[in-house]
Amino acid sequence: MASKAKPNVVSFGAYEFNPNSKELRKEGMRVRLEGQPLAILEILLNRQGELVTREELQEKLWPADRFVDFEHSLNAAVKRLRAALNDSADQPRYIETLARRGYRFVAPLGGFVAGQESEKPVLVPGELPRAPVGVRAQVWWLLAATAVCVIGIAVWGWRPWRNRPVAPTVPAVRSLAVLPLENLSGDPSQEYFADGMTEELIGRLSMIHGLRVISRTSAMHFKNTQLSVPEIAKRLGVDGIVEGSIMREGSRIRVHAQLIRGTTDEHFWSQTYDRELGDALALESEVVQSIARRVEVTVTGQEQVRLTAVRTVAPEVYESYLKGVFALDKSNDRASLEGGIGHFEEAIRKDPTFAPAYVGLAAADSELGTVLIGGSPAEFRPKVESAARKALELDPELAEAHVLLANIEKDQWQWAEAEAEFRRAFDLNPNDAVAQNGFADWLLSQGRPEEALAWARRAREHDPLAVSGVKIGWILFQARRYEEAIHELRSVLAVLPDHTGALWFLGFALIANGQAEEAIPVLERVVSTSGHSPAAIGVLIRAYAHAGRRADALRALEELKRRQKTGYVPTAAFVNAYLGLDDKEQAFAWLERAYQEKSTILQFLKVHPFFDPIRGDPRFADLRRRVGLDQAR
Repeated sequence: MASKAKPNVVSFGAYEFNPNSKELRKEGMRVRLEGQPLAILEILLNRQGELVTREELQEKLWPADRFVDFEHSLNAAVKRLRAALNDSADQPRYIETLARRGYRFVAPLGGFVAGQESEKPVLVPGELPRAPVGVRAQVWWLLAATAVCVIGIAVWGWRPWRNRPVAPTVPAVRSLAVLPLENLSGDPSQEYFADGMTEELIGRLSMIHGLRVISRTSAMHFKNTQLSVPEIAKRLGVDGIVEGSIMREGSRIRVHAQLIRGTTDEHFWSQTYDRELGDALALESEVVQSIARRVEVTVTGQEQVRLTAVRTVAPEVYESYLKGVFALDKSNDRASLEGGIGHFEEAIRKDPTFAPAYVGLAAADSELGTVLIGGSPAEFRPKVESAARKALELDPELAEAHVLLANIEKDQWQWAEAEAEFRRAFDLNPNDAVAQNGFADWLLSQGRPEEALAWARRAREHDPLAVSGVKIGWILFQARRYEEAIHELRSVLAVLPDHTGALWFLGFALIANGQAEEAIPVLERVVSTSGHSPAAIGVLIRAYAHAGRRADALRALEELKRRQKTGYVPTAAFVNAYLGLDDKEQAFAWLERAYQEKSTILQFLKVHPFFDPIRGDPRFADLRRRVGLDQAR
């Protein structure tokens, strides 16, 4: 009887599993799977057709681990396994769930699972089945002749093969995306913690000049994604992906992180970290340093100092801070921003020396002071500047604080000081898309639209799936490249149809391109989605006027005047309205008020197409001089 072999691959459907190398492949391509999901697959394959109880899986994979919420962890692991197999719990092809009992692998197997005996006779390598002596002699002569031929071919082919070029090495990882950490705490309310830790890891990695790091806003598009690593890497244009999970129980956290090569789905580093919550900053630093070493990127001495410079933070302080970050990231509406401010202020009350909380506070106030939300510059700019300067007093190397300060100085026409702050931010964080977009605005205000466009496109390299296309569209509009601006903004809206900024700037571009009728429904939508923002109404008035709907324009203007009696209305709204109505005297009267207010609209006196009808007026030249834009920089 033939001996039984143990081949090292088992196949099912389009998949093959090798228990020796712990690799799952689909049609020859490696599938991203490791840890508990991979271990569960191996157990189920070894017991094909049998029930594997939840208790058995707990005993094998989570023995006596009180830190883990077993039920949640098992459900999450099986969910990830099913995702890797493109399987469904409702209509399983591979893994069947037996409610409250366990799981069963239901697909037929080919090949062999290590540790089992094959049902069919398999030849042991090197052993031939018995046959009559004459037949055996013929077989041996055939084998000998074959061996001579093989040796001859090998000798004949050696010379050309020995000069064959060495196979190319694996390309270095020069760009990374950190996917949102999976929350395995068993508590959905801890999402803020997982997302906050993700953002902090991205921030630290972004300090490394030799590495292009994708910003949080683009990375968050892949939260709970079913896409494969190669698909994600292709969309983001990166060489490598960092993914992982975080679990929290009380004051203790566990972070698992792994590095995956984008093109091949190869996992080439993973590690688990257990820490107290108070050591979260040190944990983040350790993870980032490990990643930097593994991708073999050059880290300068100064970067190393920044990466390792951490402090202990009280758990309750860090929690309040991360809740504030989560509120800001969730939405930029007034309610979310004010909620974030509350969390940052709480963190500061608990620890007045925790610099990042001041950065968060400044960022929230900065958003509240934007023209679409309608905050008064007199109210919010001093708050932003005070919080940013306090953060830098505590930690001079916080890049985001330098960016916030640069934007405030730009808004107040302190052009040289703003440029210096932007460049300091780039020294500290070369991957900061917010800083790059801010500097693009600075260049645009100086009458340098082509350079501004280059910086906005650089920002898109770091934030390809966010809204950098909005900034590019805005710059193209100011450069009078209206068709290109419209195309860019419509591309953004194809992905984010309700993006208020993209809609607003599209309205500008359509008006300038002689398409006021098309601009009207776009701008009416902006007015609706922005809570009837006065700034949006001002541009809508211009669209009405250009489309010949003067009565509608005057009716909307009366609304602005009524609202001005009871609250703040940006002066830019009236500037746009009166320029659209071709009332130059009123336009200049409101431009003077805009000067007193230091309105954002005056930053663009050199380039804004809407100012073209009054550029030849001496009052306009005088205004440009007073704003500090009379000479190119």
